[in-house]
Amino acid sequence: MGFHISRNGGFPPEVLQAQVADIERGHRSTLLFNLVSLVFVLLILHHQGELRWPVALWFCMSVGIIGARSLSLHRLRRAGTLRTNPRHSLSILSTGAFALGSAWATLPFVVPNFAPLGQHTPLLVLMGGMATGSIVKHIGYTPLALAYSVPILTALMTALVRHGETADLLVAVGLTILISVFIRRSIWAERIFINSQIARHEATALADSLTRANSDILRQNTRLEALANRDILTGLANRVFFHGRLNGDIARAAVMGETVALLIFDVERFQAINDTLGHSAGDALLREIGARIEKQVADGSLIARLGGDEFAVIVSGADALDRARTHAANVLEASRMPVSWGQHRATVGLSVGLAAYPEHAATAEELLICADMALYEAKRGDRRKLGEFDPELRLNAERKRVIEQDLGAAIDSGALGAWFQPQLDLSTRRITGFEALVRWQHPQLGFIAPPDIVNAAQAMHLSERLTARIAGDACALARKLPELGLTGATVALNVSPREFALYSVADMLEEVTAIHAVSPSALEIEITEEAILDPALADAQLKRLEEAGYKLAVDDFGMGHSSLAYLISLKVDRLKIDRSFVKDVARSETNQKLITAMVSLGQSLGLDIVVEGVETAEDATVLARLGCTMAQGYLFARPMPPRALATWIAEHQATTAKRKRKTAHLSVA
Repeated sequence: MGFHISRNGGFPPEVLQAQVADIERGHRSTLLFNLVSLVFVLLILHHQGELRWPVALWFCMSVGIIGARSLSLHRLRRAGTLRTNPRHSLSILSTGAFALGSAWATLPFVVPNFAPLGQHTPLLVLMGGMATGSIVKHIGYTPLALAYSVPILTALMTALVRHGETADLLVAVGLTILISVFIRRSIWAERIFINSQIARHEATALADSLTRANSDILRQNTRLEALANRDILTGLANRVFFHGRLNGDIARAAVMGETVALLIFDVERFQAINDTLGHSAGDALLREIGARIEKQVADGSLIARLGGDEFAVIVSGADALDRARTHAANVLEASRMPVSWGQHRATVGLSVGLAAYPEHAATAEELLICADMALYEAKRGDRRKLGEFDPELRLNAERKRVIEQDLGAAIDSGALGAWFQPQLDLSTRRITGFEALVRWQHPQLGFIAPPDIVNAAQAMHLSERLTARIAGDACALARKLPELGLTGATVALNVSPREFALYSVADMLEEVTAIHAVSPSALEIEITEEAILDPALADAQLKRLEEAGYKLAVDDFGMGHSSLAYLISLKVDRLKIDRSFVKDVARSETNQKLITAMVSLGQSLGLDIVVEGVETAEDATVLARLGCTMAQGYLFARPMPPRALATWIAEHQATTAKRKRKTAHLSVA
């Protein structure tokens, strides 16, 4: 299909509009550069002592022309003439360019005794550069570039010829050739620009023609297109369309200098409703929630269902971030009202995460990640609230990633290992055992908290290797204890309740103790209460550990829901009272009563009682009076690496022996 020229012989409006747009984009910088150049002329002439009133008059006239050009563009833009009448706009803009070029062209005649290759060479170079720059910059519309540059170059050529020196004449000839080359190159560049516009519009015209020719087919495919872009259940945009729109909005925002805000909503307790009432009820609930979000977000922002119970809203344009906050607040407020679907009625809350481009992310993928982080943070605390992305979340996520990335190497290299905290008899201060605690000093992140290590191990499927590493260190200490005079002491090893579902704890411990030639009776396996309450996870393995000879202890006793039947059937050896009951027990009558009850329970079942977190002598005295026999805490010793343990044991035993001798001496006296 050919491209048709308009009836008056010119180019169609689309090409003219492209030429106007090309000029408009660089108009401000062009005028600013001209203004700066005018100031440089004044400075040069002032330095040379040639600043006279004609030059000042010329400067004022030139500045006035610049102001008039700026004002004319503003009026054309405001009236919409740049788009509606591009030919007229080009005429006005070219006239302004010619006026400013003519003003520059008068400079050689305003300056007295203008010597183009003498003291006024800087002015020659400056004017030549201005003309050259105009031709290079305005390749889309040659008449404007030439209207500005030809008067300047002609004036320079005239000044050179008028000066009459041989060098001046040679430069004038060169300038004539340069003007010819500039005109030809400018016309050539404009032709390329116009051809590209023509090709683009021909392609558009061809596409329009094909669209009209295939309108019947497109109408038949309308439903298929809707299915491709819409979520079948809710009628909202689907995930594929959402990603395309998000990328498009961010690309536009990058050009326009705007903001794109992203909201991600998560439905509270949806899985429970789906499981108890069925998928049809869950689908009806999602449709109702989608309709509720649509009602609250009525400004044209894209609403999408990303899948499952997750919805998203893309807010673009002016005040996007503030509008997104308003949408989130309105949706959260509406979610407090009961939702009715079918025969069911329930209050289903929402949590929402908010992130914005470019404040928080540089790409669509990063923006989605940031909004997910904010949503996760909102769900971690009080639900039914808005969580805005904080760069600290990204730092925490990066820290978590580094921990997970380096954990395996730390386990293998020994950078991660067990430290040990002593357990003592409250009455005699005799060492009864040690608890193995995981410690890792990361080379970049510093000390890594044990819960972070355990969580990273589970995420990277390294739980078995981690526990085996700590168990190996515990076995190594257990072998040395008899040499240190602690034949009856045991080493306690913590096992997370989740580990029973991941691998066979019993098989792993059997292998580790065999390697170190340590009797299972030298180790104590500490398990939190929640593991004991899940027979499917723990029953068989705990019985194997018991039968193998390991001592069993219930850690953090009092914080869960222990079953007495399990405590009895598993023949637990110890109960460890959680530190939350021990802190300031000397001043808390309630905690004293709770500990007394737990001690009585342990005594009735024939179990030893160990209290954790003892930090003051006053608390230790009260705990001993309440019937607690063993304790650990900062009052006695902090966790320490194996290399420091032997020294501490020797010093503690010497102190204990000295105390015994002193007590015996007082008794005799």
